[in-house]
Amino acid sequence: MTRYIFIVGGVMSGIGKGVATASIARILEDRGFKCTAVKIDPYINVDAGTMNPVEHGEVYVTEDGVETDQDIGNYERFLNKNIYRDNYMTTGLVYQTVINRERNLEYGGKCVEVVPHIPEEVISRIENAGQKAKADFVMIEIGGTVGEYQNLLFLEAGRMMKLRHPEAVMFVLVSYLPVPDMIGEMKTKPTQYAVRTLNGAGIQPDIVLARAVVPLDKPRKEKISTFCNVMPEDIISAPDVKNIYEIPINFEKENLSWRILKKFGLKPGRNNGKKWRSFYNKTISAKKIVKIGITGKYFSSGNFTLADSYLSVIEAIKHASAHIGVKPEIHWLDAESFEKMPSRLKSLGEHHGIIVPGGFGSRGVEGKIKAIKYARENKIPFLGLCYGLQLAIVEFARNMCGLTGAHTTEVNQSTKHPVIHVLPEQAQNVKSQKNLGGSMRLGAYPCKLAKGTLAHAAYKQNLITERHRHRYEVNNDYRDSLEEMGLTISGLNPEKNLVEIIELPTSSAKGYGGQAKTHPFFLATQFHPEFKSRPLDPHPLFVQFIKAAIK
Repeated sequence: MTRYIFIVGGVMSGIGKGVATASIARILEDRGFKCTAVKIDPYINVDAGTMNPVEHGEVYVTEDGVETDQDIGNYERFLNKNIYRDNYMTTGLVYQTVINRERNLEYGGKCVEVVPHIPEEVISRIENAGQKAKADFVMIEIGGTVGEYQNLLFLEAGRMMKLRHPEAVMFVLVSYLPVPDMIGEMKTKPTQYAVRTLNGAGIQPDIVLARAVVPLDKPRKEKISTFCNVMPEDIISAPDVKNIYEIPINFEKENLSWRILKKFGLKPGRNNGKKWRSFYNKTISAKKIVKIGITGKYFSSGNFTLADSYLSVIEAIKHASAHIGVKPEIHWLDAESFEKMPSRLKSLGEHHGIIVPGGFGSRGVEGKIKAIKYARENKIPFLGLCYGLQLAIVEFARNMCGLTGAHTTEVNQSTKHPVIHVLPEQAQNVKSQKNLGGSMRLGAYPCKLAKGTLAHAAYKQNLITERHRHRYEVNNDYRDSLEEMGLTISGLNPEKNLVEIIELPTSSAKGYGGQAKTHPFFLATQFHPEFKSRPLDPHPLFVQFIKAAIK
C-alpha cells in the first residue's frame, strides 16, 4: 500500500518546505523504502515556464520536458532519480484539465463544481504519480502557507484522502519560530495560529517541523505540544543550516524516519545513509578554495541578492567541488556593470573559473559578451550554459571571425550576421508572440560527441542525452567560418544536426585547426547540464570545469 505524506507551510513562505520534503524522502529511502515527491504550486500559471525567476526562483526542466518549480530539482538531487511531469501540478493545470474534461462531456451531464471535482482531480494526479513510480511513499508539498485561499482546494484534497484512507495519509507542518532581537526569546504563538488555521481546514498535523535560527529547546517543544495537540517527540527541531545537505542528517538525529514509520505501523529497516553522510562530510572538510564567478542578471532584487534564480548551477558547482575535495566560493558578477564600467572586467582575473548561465532577453547581454571575451583571451576556465553558448558564439564570431555586428536575432533581428537564430518551428510563435508557454525545445535530447575533445574526455561516451530549454540555436550557415578559425563543435544533435557543445583547443587535445589559441578550459553547451547533477553523481562537465579551475 502506498502511503502519502503532505507537507504544508505555516506562518511564512521560503522557509525550506522543498528541502524538508526532499530530506524526508531521502531518509525514508535510506530506510529501504521507495519514494517519490509531488509539488503543487497554487498559481494560475499552467506551468512554471512563464514565471519570473527573480520572483519565483529557477525554472527547472524535467527529463520529459515540463517546466517546473525549482523544488522538483531538489527532489531529484536528494533522491538521485528523475522526477517526471506527473509529479508537478499548478492551479492552472488542474482547472484546465477539469474544464477540458467538461467540454468533452466526460462528466456525463453532471454539474461540475469546484468541490468536489477540483480536489478529485488533484487526488487522481497524486495517486497516479505514486502508481507510475511504484512508490511506497509519496511526498506532496503544497506551495504557500496555511490560511491562503490559493491553496485551500489542495488542503481539501488532502483532507479527503485522509478521510478515505486514514491509515495511509499523514500531515507534516513546517512552521517558523521567530526570535525577535528586542525580546531575545523564541516565540511559539505564530506556530500555534498556523496549527489552528490548519485545523480550520479539517486537518490536524501529525508532525511539526520547527524551523528557527537555533535548535528548539524543551520548554518550546512542551508549549507547542500542549497548544497544538502534537506529542513532544513529534515536534522536530529544524534549525538553520549553511549546507542543505545536512538536513537529512539532522532529521535522523531527531529520529524523524522512525517516528514516521511507527505512525504508519511499519518497521524501520537498517539506516543505509552512509553514502549521503560521506558526501556531506566532503562538503565540510574541504579546505582548498576555488573561486567561481557567475555572470548573470537574475539575482538582483532591490537591495537583495537572490541566488535561487541559478539554484541548479550553484548545486552542480557544490557537487563537483565536493567530489574533487575543494570548497567553492561563489561570487555574483552583474553583467550590466561590465557594460557601464568596462574597467570592472579586470575583477574577473580574481576568479579561478567563470560561468555564464542561461537567460533570456537583451539586458546585460553586451556585459556577458565582454566577460566571455575576457575569459577567452586571459585563459580563465569558462563554462557557458544555454544562453552562455549562444553569446560565446557571438563573441567568437565578432572578435575571431571578423563578423562585425554578429548577434543573436533574439536581441537584434536585423543583424547582418545572425549567428544565432530561431528554429523554423519556433518562428511563427515568436513572430506572433502567441502560444509561447511550453513551446520551447524542452526536455532531454540526444547529443553525439566528437572523439578527442574535452566533452568526450569528460563524458567518456559517444552518445549522451541532456535537457534543453530554449528556442534559439546556432545558425548552421556560419559553422564553417567558426570552425575555420579554430572553434570546435564537439557535440551535435544527430536528429537535426544542431550544435550542442562548442569548445576551444587545449594543450592536450589534437586535431584542431584555425587561429584560436589553446585554452585550459573553454566549453559551452546549448543544453543545461546542471539539471542532471546530483550530490552522489556530479555532472562530468562541472567536474572537469572545477578541475581546470583549481589548476
